[in-house]
Amino acid sequence: MASARDRVLDSFVAIVCEEGERPATLDAVAARAGVSKGGLLYHFGSKAALVEGLCERLSDLAALDVDRMRDAEDGAARYFVRNSQYVGSELDLALLAASRLQQAGYDEAGRTLDETEDAWLVTLVDALGDVPTAQAVKLLGDGLYHQASLGAASQTSPKPSTIDMEALLTVVDRVIATKPGR
Repeated sequence: MASARDRVLDSFVAIVCEEGERPATLDAVAARAGVSKGGLLYHFGSKAALVEGLCERLSDLAALDVDRMRDAEDGAARYFVRNSQYVGSELDLALLAASRLQQAGYDEAGRTLDETEDAWLVTLVDALGDVPTAQAVKLLGDGLYHQASLGAASQTSPKPSTIDMEALLTVVDRVIATKPGR
């Protein structure tokens, strides 16, 4: 079973993703987590502390994802694109919640999102050897994620993708093969 701290943070993320930032009050988060308000305050002394906790979680999840990108058997570019579809994972939910918090004016959420995006791009640049090719791959993955996450944000469950991932990965291979210096 998840710790009370994790349940509180999971509840905060869920409310922000499902309803937005304003309904994610300390009372609502405590109720959804099944803890007293005092129990919530023990772990997170304010809503700002909840935002900070979410940002820490997102940073940790993004670092794990970057490690997986670097270690991917078929390469960082293919890994990034293949994993750029919204599937409701813990990383996806943290990204969605941080995006909504950024839109609500939480600067820390915006900084964490920027750091996450930068880490993915740097990893692609390191793997591919040039910035324009890495940017093209990143934008392709970002477009997939954007399309899928918009659908997920407007529905109770993500609809199945109509993207032919293998065909798209073939395009990624062509982009990489035609980069400068090859």
